[in-house]
Amino acid sequence: MIRILAACFIALALPAEAGAIRVKDLVEFDGVRGNDLVGYGLVVGLNGTGDGIRNAPFTEEMLANLLERLGVNVTGEQFRPKNIAAVFVTAALPPFARAGGRIDVTVSAIGDAKSLLGGTLVMTPLNGADGQIYAVAQGTVIAGGMAAEGAAARVVEGVPTAGSIPLGARVEREVDFDFGAMEAIRLALRMPDFTTAARIEAAINRDFGRRVAEMTDAGTVALNVRAAGMRSPAHVLGRVENLTVEPQSRARVVVDQRSGTIVMGADVRISRVAVAQGNLTLRVEETPMAVQPNPFSQGETIVVPRSSASIDEAQGTGLAELSGGTSLSEIVAGLNALGVAPRDMIDILKSISAAGALHAEFVVQ
Repeated sequence: MIRILAACFIALALPAEAGAIRVKDLVEFDGVRGNDLVGYGLVVGLNGTGDGIRNAPFTEEMLANLLERLGVNVTGEQFRPKNIAAVFVTAALPPFARAGGRIDVTVSAIGDAKSLLGGTLVMTPLNGADGQIYAVAQGTVIAGGMAAEGAAARVVEGVPTAGSIPLGARVEREVDFDFGAMEAIRLALRMPDFTTAARIEAAINRDFGRRVAEMTDAGTVALNVRAAGMRSPAHVLGRVENLTVEPQSRARVVVDQRSGTIVMGADVRISRVAVAQGNLTLRVEETPMAVQPNPFSQGETIVVPRSSASIDEAQGTGLAELSGGTSLSEIVAGLNALGVAPRDMIDILKSISAAGALHAEFVVQ
């Protein structure tokens, strides 16, 4: 029997005032940004869960190069270690990082290693987009999962082929950036909105008592450092980032079809609309029957297929009507009154949007 049912969950943002938010939580400052780093290295000390050399020849080649740099000649030798794994090492170099500082790194296997648990990353240089080495990583890998294997079965929990090394890389090179010489700084809004940008502009000008900020578009507010009359851009941003404004955003409904999650903002409204919903259950049953040949007929036994199929429609609560200007809480109450499952709510919201009654941006992921 095949039974089709809806099973998922729904997440709803309850109506609430956004309140005053700090500017530092709403914008990114021009020039204050991190840089991505990447490197290629080896994790050693694994308990037989490393790369299979036959399937990952690059691991053997890299191990041979490493040993030769350490003064061990392995040319022409045949070795098949199971306790090493080739990995990619990634990190983010934070803004204003100085030489000697430490940063976190992430280690991910690229071969057929089964687990990095208990391994140690050998010294690995981390390069930026310009090809220069900015940090060097080394340390014990902390894996986020585990694996167990027997003769005929294997169980895996989490992702044991990826892990992290907290403060596992030391910064060796600083990014050449003269922040103190900047005379103008742009504030880039994470969620562009004209109203929010105008409020940030007004809050900055009101705090300084003069016109030092100007909104250029929905996502940018230009800040004149020289007009602020302070010693450096750092002092200006230290004062600006703690100002508070009340942000605005568009009404939005976000649907994730893979997990069945629905998130609706507090400003979502719908026009007058009626909704009817019901559940279907499909049943298919197979009862094959064996047919025997007649006595002394020298025939063969055959299996005759016998199938039965039926569709049951659950009796719903009929038609529910949602009045014009319905708010988020009223939408949820109306759909719950129908006994609607979250997966069915996605289809209903799609239909309401297609009917032009949903006054919000409908985002499907």
